[in-house]
Amino acid sequence: MTSPTSHTLASLAQNMGGGSGLLTAWCGMTDPIMAGLLAREFDTVTLDMQHGCYDIASITNSVAHVAAAGKPAIVRIPVGQFAIASRVLDLGASAVIAPMINSVEDAKAFASFMKYPPIGERSWGPAIPLTMTGMAMGDYLKQANKFSISLAMIETRAAIDALDGILSVDGIDGVFVGPSDTSIALSNGAHVDASHPDVTKTLDHVVARCKAHKKFACCFSPTPAVANDWIKKGYDLLALGTDFMQVRNGARAMIEQVRK
Repeated sequence: MTSPTSHTLASLAQNMGGGSGLLTAWCGMTDPIMAGLLAREFDTVTLDMQHGCYDIASITNSVAHVAAAGKPAIVRIPVGQFAIASRVLDLGASAVIAPMINSVEDAKAFASFMKYPPIGERSWGPAIPLTMTGMAMGDYLKQANKFSISLAMIETRAAIDALDGILSVDGIDGVFVGPSDTSIALSNGAHVDASHPDVTKTLDHVVARCKAHKKFACCFSPTPAVANDWIKKGYDLLALGTDFMQVRNGARAMIEQVRK
């Protein structure tokens, strides 16, 4: 990947790859102060529109707070709403995660909204990115495809079966594994167990195929110990818990210290 001009929007693309093991916060709360605080601790912040409380207005505010901390923002869009991918790029996101990409056709549809021609069909309207980067319109058009990262979520049997095809799609930069949904899919709804051996086997398979295709391998990690394991195996980006989990765990830890 050719290095784009240096700026916050491009920093994620510049730093990911080769088993970089970057850590992203995962925000479902819409308070932009929370996103800004976590941006000062993590390499990047992911704003979750699928299971979190975000809408376009709160994405706009939170991306601005993350950018003010000098960090890139990632947005997970709702299932199948690929048009929102273009909107959040226009709001200053550096990457988009699309859930439930189960086929090559899904991947092509997602990529079409993420990339400008000749790769995709992204519509022109990057007022905020132009302001954030200081780039001229022509320069942004030439470079945006390189630093606007598209991550397809792999979380079903169909997606696992189609993995090589998805990774082969021009305009898909990598995949993001959702281990909880993967465990539900692989067990036919019998359990949610992100550490189940079948999930571990799938995560091994995903990182191997990403390396073969020279694409980014990313996943959600419920604990620091699990994150360390996947960094050692070559994952480029790991979500380390969620803001809900971190607030509850932090509160519990402090309360336990007092009550002991």
